[in-house]
Amino acid sequence: MKKGEIFGFLGPNGAGKTTTVRMLVGLAEITSGKVEICKYDVSKNRKHVQRLIGVVPDISNLYSELTCYQNLLFSAKMYGVKGSIARKNAEEILSFFGLERYRDMKFKALSKGLKRRLTIAAALVHNPRVLFLDEPTSGLDIISRRLLWDELIELNKRGITIFLTTHNIYEAFNISHRVAVINKGKIVVVGTPQELGRKFSVKEVIEIGFYPYNPEPRDLLRSIKGALDVRRSNGYLELIIDNEVDALEGVVSYAKHKGLGISLLRLKEADAEEVFLKIIGERIDR
Repeated sequence: MKKGEIFGFLGPNGAGKTTTVRMLVGLAEITSGKVEICKYDVSKNRKHVQRLIGVVPDISNLYSELTCYQNLLFSAKMYGVKGSIARKNAEEILSFFGLERYRDMKFKALSKGLKRRLTIAAALVHNPRVLFLDEPTSGLDIISRRLLWDELIELNKRGITIFLTTHNIYEAFNISHRVAVINKGKIVVVGTPQELGRKFSVKEVIEIGFYPYNPEPRDLLRSIKGALDVRRSNGYLELIIDNEVDALEGVVSYAKHKGLGISLLRLKEADAEEVFLKIIGERIDR
């Protein structure tokens, strides 16, 4: 992870993301190698490092009976920030996350999205240099998730380095400057989303619409030379291929043989999900 970036740590459930974060922030023993944060060895300077970082666990660590403001003051105190500075920081962070009107509401009364945002706010109340987030948008609806993405990007613009663990491929590729993929406890690749897309994407994807109906994906897959996979997407079929010419000819021949018309036939880039599946060497059976 480089200073000033959003670093995505991507992997399937059980890959080792949370364990890695716990070692990085000094909550678990480092079994091999060395970890430095802001040039400090985590193993030798654990307390000092923990003042420089904010940690957001996958499950909130705030107190249900305390209000939003009280939770922030308590978190500030835990980091050694007291008095007028703690109050000032709490007010500023409430404003940044748009939580002023919930200032005196108990944590337990907040929605899931608001609870998540306050949990992140509590990790920032001491003005850390580095923010570690473990699955920050897990379980959130799409509106809450995208709002949180925007807030993380803005925090990064303000100078905070962010380490983000996630199993959400689109999250990692949308907001990270660089991404590391971990699978079965090992880092398998590191690069920008663009670099990973170029290196690991399948050759191409053809989006197809037939009429009066779309055939079964498995039937289309068996019939098209060079087809690697077929999936349904928004009322169409997406054909993943390794040879554009053969595939296009095959689609036209297939439609003619089945007595179908073609309402849509276009090439598109492979998406983040396809890249991720290829990196970890797996595919989804459909």
